[in-house]
Amino acid sequence: MDSFTVYVADNFHYMDAEATYQLGEFATWDEAVVEAERVVEASLQEVYRPDLDAEALYHQYTLFGEDPYIIPRPEGKHFSAWEYAKRRCQELTR
Repeated sequence: MDSFTVYVADNFHYMDAEATYQLGEFATWDEAVVEAERVVEASLQEVYRPDLDAEALYHQYTLFGEDPYIIPRPEGKHFSAWEYAKRRCQELTR
């Protein structure tokens, strides 16, 4: 595979193709994952409030955050923005 493209969907506009944009192309899967994680981190920072617990922060992310995904996905590789966000919500609210 020559490159991996990160696309970003908007959770607030679920299934709206016009609300999805191409963030960029990356030479390796790992580089694409790092960029996708950066997008999730930025979204979590936008919805974070000190009074939110992990579940509430995650709920805010799934309603209003950006949802990056990577194409193509090589055999044996996996990235889920929602799974990453759920883990980070736990870490951020400890």
